[in-house]
Amino acid sequence: MKTIAEPEIPLLKVIILLAAGLLTFGFAPILVRFATDVEAVTLAAMRTLFAVIILVPFWFPKRVSLQQLKKNGATPFLLIAAGVSLGLHFTFWIASLHYTSVASASVLVTIHPVMLIVAESLIFKKNFRPIVWFGVFVAFGGSVLLGFADDTQAGQFPNALLGNILAILAAVIFVIYFLLGRRIRQHTEWIDYVFYVYLYAAVTCTILAFIWSGGLPYISNMALLIGIALAIGPTIIGHGSMNYAVKYISPTLLSTLVLSEAVLAAIAAFIIFGEIPAVLSIFAMVIIMTGVALSWTRRLIRNDSKNLSLKNNKP
Repeated sequence: MKTIAEPEIPLLKVIILLAAGLLTFGFAPILVRFATDVEAVTLAAMRTLFAVIILVPFWFPKRVSLQQLKKNGATPFLLIAAGVSLGLHFTFWIASLHYTSVASASVLVTIHPVMLIVAESLIFKKNFRPIVWFGVFVAFGGSVLLGFADDTQAGQFPNALLGNILAILAAVIFVIYFLLGRRIRQHTEWIDYVFYVYLYAAVTCTILAFIWSGGLPYISNMALLIGIALAIGPTIIGHGSMNYAVKYISPTLLSTLVLSEAVLAAIAAFIIFGEIPAVLSIFAMVIIMTGVALSWTRRLIRNDSKNLSLKNNKP
C-alpha cells in the first residue's frame, strides 16, 4: 500500500488555511437561512455540484484515475462511501436549519468529536482516561438539556426538537465521513480526494433531490446564488482546508478547532437575524462545549503536541 508523499509545508500556511476554513464554516448556516424556500437536499445538491464544477480546472491537469488511486490504497468503494456520507451530512445539517436556531444547530453538529471517541472505543477498542468519558457524558447531558430547552421555547421555532435531532444525525454521519477521510487522505493528493468525494456527494444529493421532489426540484434565484456561495466558501475553502490539514495536523486537534464554528455562527445569527437563544439553551450549549473540551484536552496535550511540526504522517 503506497502513501502519497507531500512536501513539508510552513506552519503559517496551514494556520492561514484553517483560519479561512473556520471562518467560512461559521457563516455557512447564515447562508442557508437565506435559502429556506428550497428543500434541504436540493440545496445540498447545488452546493456539491457547484463545488465539483469549480474544482474541475484544478483537478483535470493533475488528475489521477480511480485505478491508480486503488493501487495507492484509496479504493473506489471508500471514496464512494465518503462521498455518500458527506452528501447525507450536508442534507441533514441544512434541513436542521429549517427547524431550529443557528446556534443550536451549529453546537449540536459540532459534537462529532465526542461521537468519534465513542466510535473509536466500540470499533477500534481504544481505551480512554476517565476524564474523557466524563466529558462525553457531560456533552451528552448538555445535548439532552438543549433539546428540552429549545422544545419549551416554541415561539420562534415550533419544531426545534426535530431540527436538533437532524443536527445530531448530521454529526453522526460526519463521524463516518471523518473516519473514512482520515484513512483515504493518507494515500491521495488533496485535489484528488476532494474532487472524487464531492463528485459522489453531488451524485447522491442530486438523486435524492429528484426522488424527494418527484421530478425537477424547485430552485429560486436566491437559492442558486447561495448554492454557489456554499460551494466556494464552506465546501471548497472550509472542508477543503480541513481535508488538506488532516494529513499534517492530528484529527483530534482539528476536531477541537471546529468548535469555534458554533461561536462564530451564533454571533453572526444574533447580528443578522436577531436570534437570541433562551437562557436555558445558552446554558446547555456551554455544557456541551465544556464536555467536548474535557473529552479532548488531555489527549491533545499528551498526544498532539508533536504533530504541530506538520511533518508527513507515517503509514
